[in-house]
Amino acid sequence: MSGAVSRVAVSSHRHERAALEDGALARRLLIGGATAFLGVVLLLPLVVVFSSALKQGLGVYFDAITDAETLSSMRLTLLAAAVSVPLNLVFGVAAAWVISKYEFPGKGLLTTLIDLPFSVSPVVAGLIFVLLFGAKGWFAPLLQALDLKIIFSVPGILIVTTFITFPLVAREVLAVMQAQGCDEEEAALTLGASGWTIFLRITLPKIKWGVLYAVILCNARAMGEFGAVSVVSGHIRGETNTLPLHVEILYGEYHFAAAFAVASLLCLLAVATLIIKQWVEWQAARHRAGGHEGIAP
Repeated sequence: MSGAVSRVAVSSHRHERAALEDGALARRLLIGGATAFLGVVLLLPLVVVFSSALKQGLGVYFDAITDAETLSSMRLTLLAAAVSVPLNLVFGVAAAWVISKYEFPGKGLLTTLIDLPFSVSPVVAGLIFVLLFGAKGWFAPLLQALDLKIIFSVPGILIVTTFITFPLVAREVLAVMQAQGCDEEEAALTLGASGWTIFLRITLPKIKWGVLYAVILCNARAMGEFGAVSVVSGHIRGETNTLPLHVEILYGEYHFAAAFAVASLLCLLAVATLIIKQWVEWQAARHRAGGHEGIAP
């Protein structure tokens, strides 16, 4: 009897060991496959961009990135981000606060409208603003009377960039607020705290990491937007070209080294964004592990 039990135990141990080995093999295959995929999709394009940018030497590279048109496109790209991100931050936090904390008629419609730029092609979004503010648009008579130009000028770029990126902050912050609940805010309200005090001292400390994460995503999208900006910009050299549009023009004119040099600036901005994003996630995880309230993005 004891021998039979021993054989059963040995057989069970072998099966468990085989299962563990199969699991370890599957894990290694998955990790290897994911690493290879990231290498081909992410790292290889970065290597190609920088190698092509430096192919003709550092002199050509620095001439390309210090060219007057490149500097102009860089300034416009940074301006678009500097305008759209704060506007979306204010709107996004306010919208997330209202949707998560209150019930009101039209709440579902507001949530749907926030998602609208996600469901509309950026090119279509650009065309919408052309129909609104173009030379034959709905508001053309008013703009002519005020001597204002929106399409094919900087204001149009700022407007479409803000439109394309505004769901990023609202959606990210809304998810964090909904996960946090309203218990602490309701308790503070019963104790007589004002809405502004509740927001600054209770809500904002709980959502600060989610807000920072959303701002990083919004900034990255604003600097890299191409489709909608291309429609409303007019591609005026030195005036309405952002960095992505400038890369397209250089590449279309067969200035490949210059195109890849300017593209490398966008890659560096993307890498910097990823590093900051990783730092924010690490800080949020450490904040949560330390026993503080807050949800990592």
